[in-house]
Amino acid sequence: MRIAIIGGGLTGLTLAFYLEQAGVPYDLLEASPRPGGNLLSPRAPEGYQLEAGPNSLLLSTELEELLTELGLQDAIQEAAPVSQHRYVLRQGQYQALPASPPALLASSFFGFRTKLRLLAELLRRPAPPVPGETVAAFFARHFGPEVVQYAVNPFVAGIYAGDPAELLLSLTFPQLATLEARHGSLLRGLAKGPKTGRRRTVTLRGGVQTLTDALAARLRAYQPGQPVTAVRRLAGGQYEISCAGQPQPALYSHVALALPTYAAAELLAPQFPAAAAALAAVRYPPMTLVYSAYDRAAVAHPLQGFGALNPQVEGTYSAGSIWTSSLFPDRVPTGQVLFTSFVGGVQFARQAQEPEATQLAAVHAELSRLYGISGEPRWQGRAYWAQSIPQFDHQLAAARAAVAPLAAEGIVAAANWQAGVSVPDCVRHARQLAQQLAPPGK
Repeated sequence: MRIAIIGGGLTGLTLAFYLEQAGVPYDLLEASPRPGGNLLSPRAPEGYQLEAGPNSLLLSTELEELLTELGLQDAIQEAAPVSQHRYVLRQGQYQALPASPPALLASSFFGFRTKLRLLAELLRRPAPPVPGETVAAFFARHFGPEVVQYAVNPFVAGIYAGDPAELLLSLTFPQLATLEARHGSLLRGLAKGPKTGRRRTVTLRGGVQTLTDALAARLRAYQPGQPVTAVRRLAGGQYEISCAGQPQPALYSHVALALPTYAAAELLAPQFPAAAAALAAVRYPPMTLVYSAYDRAAVAHPLQGFGALNPQVEGTYSAGSIWTSSLFPDRVPTGQVLFTSFVGGVQFARQAQEPEATQLAAVHAELSRLYGISGEPRWQGRAYWAQSIPQFDHQLAAARAAVAPLAAEGIVAAANWQAGVSVPDCVRHARQLAQQLAPPGK
């Protein structure tokens, strides 16, 4: 057998790495000249280390093992202790989000009625999952609308670039539906669960892109600059794959689609039109990351935290900002601070597509108002993704269902729309898929 992996993002690279370790022949075909997909860590001329994709990593067991296997354990950089503090905008002021239910009940973050809902939630009885329930509907049932507006909404916008009224609980947080089925109360279920502790927030020296660069460097059959133009299933069950840079097509027993849904749809359309149509319907909202650096003395806010989220109800221009220099102080020149602000996603899509000058000016004005900043930025820049994060909604559920039968014909999905949006999700999925594809005994 020989496997074609189409796409050299994190999932495709990790899949290739574990197939190579198992001795399974493969070719990894990537259209771009560089590996990594959305894992991109540019360095600005002014000396700022930036991230255009994930800004930090939650260190799961599988991710830590992969970093060790790649010899990157010494490149792991811990986030500053202040990273455990998160802030949310409420009535024009940033307030610390309580880190636990007891702290929440003791704080003034939520009103008296919501606190009563939290106490009443402890009395809920086990219940079966509600088919097709959204994240917003689930949390509203358990905790009420205020929690949805000021905790769930900004969190979902920050992680998924999405709207909790559209994302499905079964695709985003299936473990919560399991807790409800077993315990009724989420708070009671979480209290009874295993105490695993908070996963470490880290990055890699040189940026998160260090991971995908290291993976690509270890692969013998990684072929960058090879855009696939056609995938054709032959009568004998093999797949003929044509690349723009190769004179002759090659034959493979299996195909792993490590691509965004819209790119996979183009390749599948000639022979699998129904699956292609479902994949093409998945939404990827636009997203702009705006970087703003200031002299520390010009910023009144203490910036003692991971960052701050802006609920849609607050009517802001951006979805929030990561306080990059608070997490990793060595990423900026001494005496400066750096904000990485998120403009876009489903809830802020209009702002994401505005001209760069408009975005930079709007973000600077908003940061100045919310953080008490005087003067102009030392530097600003941006990174723009026309199609950012797949939305885990009804369209994605339909796409997964349409693609699932193709596994019996040798076509499997190996991308974040199947694995999950986080780096640990993609690593875990790729590792499991490699085990499934490897013949017995490998």
